[in-house]
Amino acid sequence: METTKTIRVAALDIFRALTMYFMLFVNDIPGLKNIPHGLLHAAHNEDMLGFSDTIFPAFLFAMGMAIPYAIQNRIRKGDTAGGICRHVFWRTAALLIMGVYTVNRDSLDPVATGMSKPVFSLLMVIGFFLVWSVYPKATDWKKYLFTGMKVAGIALLVYLFYLFEGRNGSSFSPRWWGILGLIGWTYGICAVLFLVTRENILYNIIAFSVLALCSILSAAGMFNGWKFVNYLPSEATLHAFGMAGVCAALLMQKYAVKAKAVCFFTIMATIGAGMLIAAIISHQYWIISKLQATPTWLFYCCAIFFPLFAFVYWLTDVKQKSHWFDIIKPAGTVTLTCYIIPYAWYSVRTLIGPQYPDWMEQGIPGLIKSLIFSLLIVATAWLLTKVKVRLKV
Repeated sequence: METTKTIRVAALDIFRALTMYFMLFVNDIPGLKNIPHGLLHAAHNEDMLGFSDTIFPAFLFAMGMAIPYAIQNRIRKGDTAGGICRHVFWRTAALLIMGVYTVNRDSLDPVATGMSKPVFSLLMVIGFFLVWSVYPKATDWKKYLFTGMKVAGIALLVYLFYLFEGRNGSSFSPRWWGILGLIGWTYGICAVLFLVTRENILYNIIAFSVLALCSILSAAGMFNGWKFVNYLPSEATLHAFGMAGVCAALLMQKYAVKAKAVCFFTIMATIGAGMLIAAIISHQYWIISKLQATPTWLFYCCAIFFPLFAFVYWLTDVKQKSHWFDIIKPAGTVTLTCYIIPYAWYSVRTLIGPQYPDWMEQGIPGLIKSLIFSLLIVATAWLLTKVKVRLKV
């Protein structure tokens, strides 16, 4: 009999939770004084892999790993290929829309719009929650209430769109899509590729290799003048992270069983070593740069992610130690909620305080403050789930 039970892998939830938790952390530490430079993002032309430069690609890698499981679960529940494509489209569109709003808020002109950036941000967050919250199923008057709330959210976002005017008269536009938009592009492209390749590991490795090759050709200037490439953010490097995650998930499905556990760890370590060799070779031609999305950055990060995920899998699914991560576990299941909450917090803090004392804005105390702040965001997201409030696209 065909089962409709959703398959979840502890290692994947924990890996995603770790990346989300540290994404909150690295988003909070800019502006701190007297902290190690290696924790920050490298400058545009700086040849460095900062800790912050590994977090976003790790999230894309984790997202890529979730794609096979998500699509397989939908197929198991009876979804057709057309239904899955529609789901992928609307999920991608939602992430692109949210990404564009978060980007434009940074260039808002308060004088021209008559609205401060914090107020715009708060209204934006309210709009996101009204439109993309998970509403309970209802057949009575609540059904109309929930529909009205969604319509109100759409109206609020449309109002912010028409109200918007950027500095120097700039209009509301994609600009660089934002983190959520880049996640949306990567998700959409990798999900479509997986729908074509399905569980064939060889085909998915080929897809990753093509994307990595596009990253190399782009860095070599081969795509200069190709206008359509501008519609692929970072010219396929980010999408390669997603496909690397897809490949890792398929390898896990095939080899991460007790009878083949050693084989799985060996494969992941070997891939990591291969990526390291590719990174060292690539480093002879291009710097390590997240902002430039160089292939060197791609290969060094993948050299970390494959063996790191194997270690997390060994710790959580083999040794059954996933309870060690319970404190941050919600970050792996209500990830979007965790990411959006800080937009509201930073806005409220700007409007009414409180301001941190100077000793909390530098050195080790500042880093501890950011670590605790990230935990509080995760805890807030968890509390919201307890009152049935969470974002999902």
